[in-house]
Amino acid sequence: MTTSIVLSTGIFDLLKDHIRRRKLSKFNQVKLELELRNARQILNKDIPADVVTVNTKVRVKELESGEEATYVIVPPAKARNKHNNISILSAIGVAMVGYSQGSELSWEMPEGVKKFRIEEVTRLN
Repeated sequence: MTTSIVLSTGIFDLLKDHIRRRKLSKFNQVKLELELRNARQILNKDIPADVVTVNTKVRVKELESGEEATYVIVPPAKARNKHNNISILSAIGVAMVGYSQGSELSWEMPEGVKKFRIEEVTRLN
């Protein structure tokens, strides 16, 4: 069973371009291509408040360790690690985009494939 992610057309195009530039591991590329094939594209203003997109604050839990982190997902040009503002094109940003609060997902990080649950999503604008 594949969960259908929800994306704005702009984010959809950004992710397609990210794949074309070969910025992902093979595991993540195949996963993202499948997600995009099944994605539901809607207008940015119609994206539900509990779906991860640009300008959302996300609390995520790594399921194996139980470790939680909070990130603010921003456009690539506004990413600043010291404020936990991370690019939508960062590894965790791409992993979570389009998923809603409560979703569980797997994504290959530098230290291997990790499983995450999106605990809370807050729209910032």
